[in-house]
Amino acid sequence: MVSRRCRIAVFFLVMFLAASNARKIKQYKPCKELVLYFHDVIYNGNNKDNATSAIVAAPQEANLTILAGHFHFGNIAVFDDPITLDNNFYSKPVGRAQGMYMYDSKKTFTAWLGFSFLLNSTHHQGSINFIGADPIMVKTRDISVVSGTGDFFMHRGIATIMTDAYESEVYFRLRVDIKFYECW
Repeated sequence: MVSRRCRIAVFFLVMFLAASNARKIKQYKPCKELVLYFHDVIYNGNNKDNATSAIVAAPQEANLTILAGHFHFGNIAVFDDPITLDNNFYSKPVGRAQGMYMYDSKKTFTAWLGFSFLLNSTHHQGSINFIGADPIMVKTRDISVVSGTGDFFMHRGIATIMTDAYESEVYFRLRVDIKFYECW
């Protein structure tokens, strides 16, 4: 018969091994990565030839060419922005970013994003779909990559976005570092 001390020792050994394995976090490696930039020029009534986005909804009695006052709460904008491989607005586009953002907080600058990257270049064909909250005042923030088509069929992952540049409330450029963790 196994002694009581031996059974207790085995029990504690098993518990120790289980606890040490529970603390290990599996490190996932991306199966594909991309870094792209998109450039948003919001229509302000004067830049109709250059604008790539427009305010389509605003708080009551607000102007659709000027973002609402405090934190832009209630503004909704749609966009069709050029995507480039670098941060130069005049670089040759590799696709378009199409979707919307809405300013959704009365207490800080934050937006909710829903958009797609439509890529049509020699390197990539297809779409990547994004959705999530964008706490604009945070230097880097993550949003979900929920799916894709073409070269990105059923891909999922995380996109880390960073405001790379902005000029008042008319222009901003986002750097989007995309890491796919599920690639089909």
